[in-house]
Amino acid sequence: MSDVTAPYWRLETPTDGLGPWQVVRGLPAALGPALRLIRQAAPRAAVTVLVLHLVAGVATTYGLVATAGVLERLFAGGPTGARLAAAAPALALVVLAFATRAGLEIAVTLAQARIAPAVRRLADERLVAAGLAVELTAFDDPRFLDRMFRARDRGLLYLQRIVDNLVEAIGALLAVTAAAVSLTVLHPVLLPILLVTVLPDGWAALRAARLGYAGNARLVALNRRVSMVTDLATEREPAAEVRATQAQDSVLARYRQAADLVRDEEIAVASAQVRARARGRALAGVALGGVFAALWLLLDAGWIPLAVAGTALIATRTAVAALARLVRTADQLFEQGLYVADFHAFLADAATRTRASAGPAAPAAPQRIELRDVGFHYPGSAPVLHGVDLTLHAGQTVALVGENGSGKTTLAKIIAGLYRPTAGSVAWDGTDLATLHPDTVADRVMMVLQNPVRWPDSARLNVRMGRFDRADPHDEALRRAARQALADEVVDPLPQGWETLLTTAFTGGVDLSGGQWQRLAVARGLFRDAPVLIWDEPTAPLDARAEYAVYEALRRLAAGRTVVLITHRLASVRNCDRIYLMHDGEIVEQGSHQELLALGGRYAELSTLQARMAEDPWLSLQPR
Repeated sequence: MSDVTAPYWRLETPTDGLGPWQVVRGLPAALGPALRLIRQAAPRAAVTVLVLHLVAGVATTYGLVATAGVLERLFAGGPTGARLAAAAPALALVVLAFATRAGLEIAVTLAQARIAPAVRRLADERLVAAGLAVELTAFDDPRFLDRMFRARDRGLLYLQRIVDNLVEAIGALLAVTAAAVSLTVLHPVLLPILLVTVLPDGWAALRAARLGYAGNARLVALNRRVSMVTDLATEREPAAEVRATQAQDSVLARYRQAADLVRDEEIAVASAQVRARARGRALAGVALGGVFAALWLLLDAGWIPLAVAGTALIATRTAVAALARLVRTADQLFEQGLYVADFHAFLADAATRTRASAGPAAPAAPQRIELRDVGFHYPGSAPVLHGVDLTLHAGQTVALVGENGSGKTTLAKIIAGLYRPTAGSVAWDGTDLATLHPDTVADRVMMVLQNPVRWPDSARLNVRMGRFDRADPHDEALRRAARQALADEVVDPLPQGWETLLTTAFTGGVDLSGGQWQRLAVARGLFRDAPVLIWDEPTAPLDARAEYAVYEALRRLAAGRTVVLITHRLASVRNCDRIYLMHDGEIVEQGSHQELLALGGRYAELSTLQARMAEDPWLSLQPR
């Protein structure tokens, strides 16, 4: 069984070395991106929350200061009734102040409810837009994928939480400030007493939060592993193979191995947090005893009256509770700010991986596509293409054949402009493809892939996504493309016809077989109707009748267009104008079908093997 703590499961660097005061110093930098996003998503609501909190802080300060006046009248000499009557106006003001604060807090909650959804909406859109804008090679770069997963899986989640914690932190900070100001107004010597009281609880809360964050960083890899194994047990796609291979016990064992480590780490972290809080509470108890002693000494020395001492106790307890909230939320903000910073780092990285939307328009129907000494390698990998020279002419059907991993699909994507060569050049009608406007290049290309997208929408949209903005009155082009691909035979029996939802994730939806999905994909390509056709194993999942229909449609489309056909089935390329056999990223043979057979090389060998297999498939199972 594999080691679930192996380094390749880890995305983040450990954060155990971050100390409590590093958190405090790093908090502004961590919160900066989140604050900018809040300002952009919900500026009015954010300002409203801030103003309401400030007014609530003023009300709290006034209420605490006015409390001293109430106590002073209650502790004064004279009959009880007279003292109560004298304290009533001040007491009414205290009640009004704290009632005002309560009302303002409700208003803050209402305003806050507008911020989080707006922030999530804006962040979601930016993530989706960034993912759609990057070049295709970005998805072959593990570093980009790591950043994207962190941004998607945790950055978006913590963006909503950070809004709530920011509001909480502002309220707690103003409450602490209100208590400190009120104590300073009552007597300057009371402020140091407040600090002595709140420091132990503050240290304990910060220490416990840091332990939790460090433990979470250590558990990132294991939690990802647990999620991956859980998906094997709970998702539809792997369910059949897991049962067919009787892998249930292995999946369960792998889950237990990873989940046990998560449980043990969480217990260890929780125990350490309890110990930290216990030490903080013990120190806070000692500090509170010191406060009582200090107040007694101040009273005994006549420095403060009894009413001020009583108010000081109330303000101190208010400050202690508020500071505990502040420290807790500040540490959560720092942690969440790191993930929000990951989100913005992903957006910044994605921005460097997009092509500039500039340059002249690509030819409306390129007549000649030339590749000169083209090489290509994926990020961090060895070259998969090198020294490829190839010329394609409009009206010509070209086949790329060869064994798996020979570079056929990569070469086709370079021809289509999806990948830029890392060496050499590609030119359309004499113009370097890299200089042309990328949107116009994409507009000229139609690709049908072996594993097409299964759009979780209606059957109609699955075809129209070939060119979603194409005007098609009465669905004439859509139905013509469906007939050519025999996709109409898939759609007609569906419960709602073209309006049938093609996903079982929602009520009333249906799923299709692999061959049926491929028919829709071929129809989608035909509906796109572009001058450069690239077909990558388009008929692999199809039955013989559907395959014949597809190649007939392709034959009719080929006139005047540039057609590139990628296939393993050499019988399908007999009538191609030119065939290129690829091996290890190079074109090693080229010519017509008959010329390549006469050459007696790799193409002839593969053709002979496939012919023998067609005659007797059991030959492949016999030992050589």
